[in-house]
Amino acid sequence: MTTATATRPEPGFGVYNLKLGMWVFLLSEVMFFTSLIGAYIILRFAHPEQFAAPGEVLNVPLTAVNTFILICSSVTMVKAFAAVEKDDQRGLQLWLVATIILGSTFVGVQIYEYIHLFADGFVPNAAEYSAGGGPLYGSTFYLMTGFHGLHVSIGVLALIWVLIRSMRGAYSPERLGGVEIMGLYWHFVDLVWIVLFTIVYLI
Repeated sequence: MTTATATRPEPGFGVYNLKLGMWVFLLSEVMFFTSLIGAYIILRFAHPEQFAAPGEVLNVPLTAVNTFILICSSVTMVKAFAAVEKDDQRGLQLWLVATIILGSTFVGVQIYEYIHLFADGFVPNAAEYSAGGGPLYGSTFYLMTGFHGLHVSIGVLALIWVLIRSMRGAYSPERLGGVEIMGLYWHFVDLVWIVLFTIVYLI
């Protein structure tokens, strides 16, 4: 099957195989993050003494700005897809670059936050933990935000690959599957972060 035919809807599904595969993958990711978030909520209610108010330990204003950066990256990803639909190759590449920069900035700010949290004793280690709450707080925080940060990092690498392919003329209005499924993944990690930010940083 050629690249062109690979982006045509399959009979009975209404979507092409790559898109169907991405939806199946994202469904598994929904179950994964739901289990992490569910476990965090249960532990927080079961052991309230192990958790501190978010503002006592976490840098909520910094993370709010970082959340805005990630939301902006979803907008630039939408612009990239709109550009390839119009066969605007320059626009596609510029918006992909913008998305990569914003995604990388998000990861960089998260690493900066981790460094300062570690310095303040907010670590996933009972022997060294000295921040508010208890070590269970640190463990669940790094587990959820760390896995999400890993997903964003993988997404940035995938975006770089899509950018390289776009420079080689791989995408057009008839061959836009790679950009579309990348957009689906990117919007998913953005949505997951909004949920995590609300539960971990605000509530």
